[in-house]
Parts: sequence; C-alpha cells; structure tokens
Amino acid sequence: MSPYNFSRGFGLTLGAGVLLSAAPLQAAEERPSDASLAATAPPAATSTTTTAANTAAAQEDMVVVGSRTPASPDRIPGAVWIVDAEQIESRTQAGEDLKTALGKLIPGMDFAPEGRTEYGQNLRGRSPQILIDGVPMTSSRGLSRQFDSIDPFNVERVEVLSGANSLYGGNATGGTINIVTKAPQAGGPHFETQVSTTSGFDNHRDFDRRVAQSVSGGNERLRGRLGVAYAENGRFYDGHNEEIFPDLAQTDLQDNRSVDLLSTMEIDLAEQQRLELLAQYYDSGFEGERGVYFPELEQGSLGNAGIRGGYASDRDPGTERQLYNANYHHADLLGQDFYLQGYYREETSTFSPFPYYVDDRAAVEFRASEQRTDLGGARALFVAPLRDDLELTYGVDYYHERFGSDQAYFDRATSDASGGLELDIDRIGPRYPGYSVDGFAGYAQLEWQATERLSVQGGVRQEHADVDVDAFSVGSATNPGGRNDYDTTLFNLGVVQEYDSGHRFWSSYSQGFELPNVASVYSGAQFDIGRNPVDGIQTDQVELGWGYRSQAWDSQLALYYSWSDRALENDRQLGTEIVDDKRRDYGIEAATSRYIGRHWEVGGTAHLTRSEQLADDGEWYRRDARYASLSSATAFVEWDDNQRSLRLQGNHAFDLSDDASELGSASDNEIDGFTTFDLIGRQRTADYGTFTLGIENLLDKRYATVWGQRAAVFYAPTYGPEALYRFQGRGRTFSLGWNMNW
Repeated sequence: MSPYNFSRGFGLTLGAGVLLSAAPLQAAEERPSDASLAATAPPAATSTTTTAANTAAAQEDMVVVGSRTPASPDRIPGAVWIVDAEQIESRTQAGEDLKTALGKLIPGMDFAPEGRTEYGQNLRGRSPQILIDGVPMTSSRGLSRQFDSIDPFNVERVEVLSGANSLYGGNATGGTINIVTKAPQAGGPHFETQVSTTSGFDNHRDFDRRVAQSVSGGNERLRGRLGVAYAENGRFYDGHNEEIFPDLAQTDLQDNRSVDLLSTMEIDLAEQQRLELLAQYYDSGFEGERGVYFPELEQGSLGNAGIRGGYASDRDPGTERQLYNANYHHADLLGQDFYLQGYYREETSTFSPFPYYVDDRAAVEFRASEQRTDLGGARALFVAPLRDDLELTYGVDYYHERFGSDQAYFDRATSDASGGLELDIDRIGPRYPGYSVDGFAGYAQLEWQATERLSVQGGVRQEHADVDVDAFSVGSATNPGGRNDYDTTLFNLGVVQEYDSGHRFWSSYSQGFELPNVASVYSGAQFDIGRNPVDGIQTDQVELGWGYRSQAWDSQLALYYSWSDRALENDRQLGTEIVDDKRRDYGIEAATSRYIGRHWEVGGTAHLTRSEQLADDGEWYRRDARYASLSSATAFVEWDDNQRSLRLQGNHAFDLSDDASELGSASDNEIDGFTTFDLIGRQRTADYGTFTLGIENLLDKRYATVWGQRAAVFYAPTYGPEALYRFQGRGRTFSLGWNMNW
C-alpha cells in the first residue's frame, strides 16, 4: 500500500475487529463462484466495496475511526461500520439527511430525531463523539448539532466505531463517528453534479430542493477539490396531512436554507511526505415566514396555538461554522511513521424564540439564546516498529476551547399584540457563563501480533484539563468565576482471533469519558467554582464480538455491557448538574445479510438494549425515558442487476417505559415506538448519470418522533401544553434525484 493511502484524521490504535458496512460487507469471493457472474455482479448497495467483483478493495479498506492511523478494520476489537459514498448518495437523494440515514443503517445507533438536533440519538445507549476528518464537532458545551455541520454531498464515507473509547478525547462514551470528506482526484478537471427534490404533495409549501456541484483536478504532486452544496426546505406535514409544529426547544429544519462550501488540497511534498489541507464554510438557518400563533398570549396563556404566516423575528435559529484542518504525514521520520494534525473550528448556534412564563405565570416572555464556540488544537503521533511482531503507537494531544453566549429578550408588548408572530429584541442579556478549557493528553499503545491470526493490543491515555470560568451574573447576584482542573486516566485492552473459515472473534475492555457541560453546570450563582471542579465522567465497557463472512452470508454481532458512577442530568428548569448515580447499559448489536442468486439480497439489523440506574434501595431500575435508548430493528430486501436496483426497508423502534417513580420522579414515562417503510429505486446509465426515486414513510404513518415525546416530558407543562413540544414525524414523501460524474 502506498504510504499516502490514509484517511484524513488520525488516532490511537485500539485493536483488531471485523469490517462490516452498515448493512453487511459483500466481498467478491462471497458471491456465487460462477466466472460469468463475477464479471456482472451488481454493486453492493450495502457494501464498502465499489463492486462485488473487487475482492482486493474489500480486503484493503483502511479506516482511522478505530486506530487514528490507517488500519484494516479487521484489526479493531469492536464493531466497525462503514457507510460508503454510494449508500450516502442513494439515501440522501431519496430524501434523508445524514443523521437519518445513519440511524437506519448503523444497528447500535438510535433513529434520528428528524429535526436540527440529534439530541438522544445515542450509540449503545450513550452519546457518540462526532468528527469531520478527525476534527471533533463535539465540545464541552454539547449542543447536539454535530450533524448540522456538513452537506452529504461532500462526504465520502462515514466510519463508526461502536462503544466507549478515548481515541480522540472526550464525549465518546457510546462510540465514535468519523465523517470523511471527499478527496481530490488527479487529472481532470473532474466534475460531479447532484440535483434532487422532495415533496409529500400536501401543499405548495411542501417542497424541498437540493443542488450541488464540485470540481476536482491536479497532478501527481498537487490536487484540489472544491464542492458547493445548497439546499432549501419547505414546510413538513405529518401522516394526517397536517402541518407539523416547529420544534421550539431545539429547532427543526422546516423553511431552512443551507450552504456548504468545502475545499480540500493534497500536496506531495516529497517521496514520503504529504500535506492535506481543508477549509469549510457552513451556514444553515431558518428563512421562513410561518410561525406559531398564540391567540391567548395577552392573557398569559400558551393554549390553542396554531401555525400562521406573518412570522418575523430579530433572531432566528441556525448554525454557522468555519472549519480549517491540516494533516501532515511523514512515512519515515527517525524510522517511524509520523502524523501531525492542526485544526481550528468556530461556530455560532442560535435557537428559536422560546416562551417563558414570567410574573408568577401571569405573562409570557420570549427569549432566544446565541451560543459561540471557538476550538483549536493539535495532535502529534508516532508509530514505531519495535520488532517484527510488536508495534508501539504514542503521541500527545492539545486543544483550547473558548465558549461565550447571550440571550435575546423580545419586547413583550409587541409579542403579546401579535400572538407571538412579531418578535423584536428589547435587550440582550447573559445566558451562560463564558469559559475556556485547555486540555492536554498523552497516550501510548502496544500491538502484539502473537500469531498469524491472533493479536493483542492495549494502552493508556492520560488527560488533564484546566477550566477558567468568567465572572457572570444570575439575576441580582454576581458570581466572580474561578479556575479549577480535572484529570482522567483511561485504559483499553483488546484481543482478536481470525480463522480461515471466515469467522472472527474479539473481546475488549475499554474506557471513555464525557466532557462536563461547564456552561450549564456552572450557570447558578451559588457555586464556588474554584472549590467545585467538574470531572470527566468515565464510562467502562466490556464487549464480546463475532463476525462471519462466506459465499452467501455476511454477519456481525456484538454483546456489550457499559457502566458509570456519575452522569450529567437535565432538570425541568433547563439546568444541568453532575449526579452521583450508578448507571449501566447492556445489549446486543447485530447485522446480517444473505445473498441469493445473482441479484437478490435480504438482511437486517437489530439493537436490543436496556438502560438501568441503581436506586437507593440497592435495586436496578429502568432509566428515565428522557435519556434511555429505544431498542430498534430494520429489515430489507434488495434487487440489483448493476444497471438498476430496488430496495424496500422496514424500520421499527420498540416501545420504551421507565421506572422513574422508583428513582425519585413524580411518575413513570413512556415512549411509543413506531414502524415505517422506505422504498428506494435507482437507475444507472452510462451517459446520463444515476437517477434515484425514493418514497420515505411509504405507508404514511403518523407518529411523534422520539425526541418529540421526550421534549413533551422535559418542557410540559412547565413551559406550556404538551402539544407545543410533541414534535411529529414527517408523513409520506416522494423524492427524485439525479447524480452525474463527468
């Protein structure tokens, strides 16, 4: 392999494992062995390979999500899932956004909330860390908007490592999701064009459109790519053809406009040295004129609300980001592989005007926050061969994060008179305390190839963070701010055994940690910050896994058990605290695919999970449904003849109930599951590109999203009636897309 065949972003090797794409991998020798069939086998729509006839590519896929250096997924002791460019293209052209597609393809990942937020879209019941080319989109002030950061047009593939790990630092207690951007091509110029539309035909406002264009080219020393994607969404309608209420709490993507401008460059500095550069500007925000009308607002009531035109606000929800990333690789520096990465990200996130009861609930005031994060860092990593069967990976990480925020208060007389449709800013005040975090980490990892088929890997990571909180005001009180720090030490150990029969087994123990939500935890005036350090919340996990690849089958299964002694928890007043609660998540994560004849494939995924919390009486009870993940399953059947394909997939979220009353809450909560079906057809042509027809929610099911049901528990009745927050899923939609490389 060329020393330059590596993915942007790098990390710490964990171990060995099984490569399985989001629905399982199809390798050439695993199809019927007829020579003529091998020549005409269709592309595997759920495969990481380009075609079924490309065995070498299947075996040489390299990922960084489980290693931070290019590594075969077969060497990672955990469930690795890869969603390739064809899968991303087919599903987004059929009307899905990226997080929705991943939720239906990655078995351990929850279904998407269907709005701007991915709050509660966990991996294995806990929060995942989301990266773009190894740059963390997650920070200590988690806003659950990490997927609102890139258009799928600029994504080459998505690498997912399920389970707790510390590869890139904090916030990977459920797993790591690395979004890999498209690389430039030599020669050319090469062009790629995408156009798509989506509608449920419920109203002239029910119409979405996307257009994207890229150009790529260069020579063997210098290559570049520029991609631009633009999308406009209309209004959304549910399965009863009723207009969906906006998500007032976390915002949604109705009447949203987004632009993603991403440029990449690769420079071969010398025979064994390469520099990769990336610059991105992303802007996604509301630009509509329909909002929630409250007819009883002048009486201090949020009841009988409806949707009307004429909405105008001085602050609308949106996400704006800039990202810069540089990767340098030297294949032989002092006899070692050397990787150096530097990155910088700045973002501004604004929220919808939100109704707060004031004056002892006699009146309503609308407020909207704006939150800003600047994050920069550097990583250096060496890979040193100690002997033929022993390799050492070691390095250091550093990052600096700066957070600030404010809150707009809207004029009450204007909002009352207009029923909340006209919102003029009256004043700007503080929302959360500003702060900065400086983090340092060192790590070392050993990999021992004990036999040709057995490998053992283990390592340690030590992280230290200094937290500096600004002075801030809460009402009439002032908190002087302060400084503190925290340390986290994490270990991992993994073993994998491979067999010529196509079976693989692995076992692992790994630790990850969640960054403390500094802004929210320290938002009260009563804190003596210097004497109340916030620690990284550690999660431990054990895992047993099995994978099997044969002529007709491709399967992977993992059993996991994770636990922690502390947690971040939100209260019903929108505050956050660190609580000393013992919590555990355990379950089964599985995917399988069966190839039948030349053209048929059937399969599915399953995630059976349970989240529990230890109560004061010493018993384990089902965790609060606001946080726990739902079990889920999918099943699909696909026909593909190389020129055209048709895929029918069913998606089912199971019901979830908790024992919240046993854990101190007033009552138990329930989340209702749902079942939807999707149909995706594609026609490939030699001269005119690929056409995609998609029907999402084929049976026009009416349901409340998981997030909408959780939001109703979080916010109602404290912030108004349940109907305001029970965000609905979109009804049946039809999409038509066209893609061409030329």
